[in-house]
Amino acid sequence: MPPWARAAALLSLLAAAFVSGCKTLPSAPPPSQPWDLRRAELQGREQFDLSGRIAVAAAQEGFNAKLRWEQQGAQSQLALDGPLGLGGVRITSNGQTFRVINSRGEQLDSDAARREIESRLGFEPPLGSLRYWVLGVPDPSQPADEVLDGEQRLSMLKQNGWQIDYASYSDVGGQWLPSRMTLSREGVRVRLLVDGWGS
Repeated sequence: MPPWARAAALLSLLAAAFVSGCKTLPSAPPPSQPWDLRRAELQGREQFDLSGRIAVAAAQEGFNAKLRWEQQGAQSQLALDGPLGLGGVRITSNGQTFRVINSRGEQLDSDAARREIESRLGFEPPLGSLRYWVLGVPDPSQPADEVLDGEQRLSMLKQNGWQIDYASYSDVGGQWLPSRMTLSREGVRVRLLVDGWGS
């Protein structure tokens, strides 16, 4: 074997040994954090965004839709797109005021907005509390019953007449955030699957 061939063979063996030795180690999950600290940190979070899907069953009817949520301080902006029977709906609320832009481009405020969204969804979403529930914490303004898992995360929450069951979490920048949850009360069930979290 010519010297250049032996050198090439040796280099190939070294490269193979190097590649086989460089295995990607799985990233460590976020460390467990005391619940009081996690809850306070997430309740104080001023902004986030998420994209996902919801399945709603209410008043003997149901539908699925895509969801985009942007939170800036107290203001929640939601976009629901899918088979609502009439295209997309845009909802803006700060917990007190309520505005809806329907699929016809009409802007509705206050009571008219509430009636519109209730007719589309079959119920009025508790957006003031929901902005906390999607982060995996209770609304700090109201009493709540909490059940934690072994990682100091909510597995179940009861608040304001709703029960929220958390099926799974995802590591988002070193913090556990919900990825699957079910919200239910009498006659209403909402399943939320989070596909991605933003800042």
